[in-house]
Amino acid sequence: MAGHGAVSASEPIVYIDHSDIREGSLEELRAGVRRLVDFIGAREPQLITYGFYIDEDASKMTVVAVHPDSASLELHMDIGSKEFAKLTHLLTLTAIECYGRPSERALGQLRHKAATMGDGGTVVSIGRFAGFTHLASVTT
Repeated sequence: MAGHGAVSASEPIVYIDHSDIREGSLEELRAGVRRLVDFIGAREPQLITYGFYIDEDASKMTVVAVHPDSASLELHMDIGSKEFAKLTHLLTLTAIECYGRPSERALGQLRHKAATMGDGGTVVSIGRFAGFTHLASVTT
């Protein structure tokens, strides 16, 4: 079938990161994340989804963001980097996964985030092999 492997210039980027929550920092982290979500929500209307998930043991946090394209991811990293840094003392970033085709600049930004907020964890970027996107059907 034609087009199943084709990559659009405006292909969405799915960003996922994983962090260990430092013991005793859960309530401060929750408050900081709420501030971060408000900050990003007010400045990045293009962001399709931005979610924070904390496991049952409150020891791990996962962030999932869906960007309409690589430019959105770059903007997010530019706008949010100082805000992300405010959470560094509360967690240790252990891995970043990026699905889609981020630009070299975006990959550099992700590597920098992993180095400054993490334990030297990996940044994995995986391009889409096949699929489709219906962004117009996404609702809140």
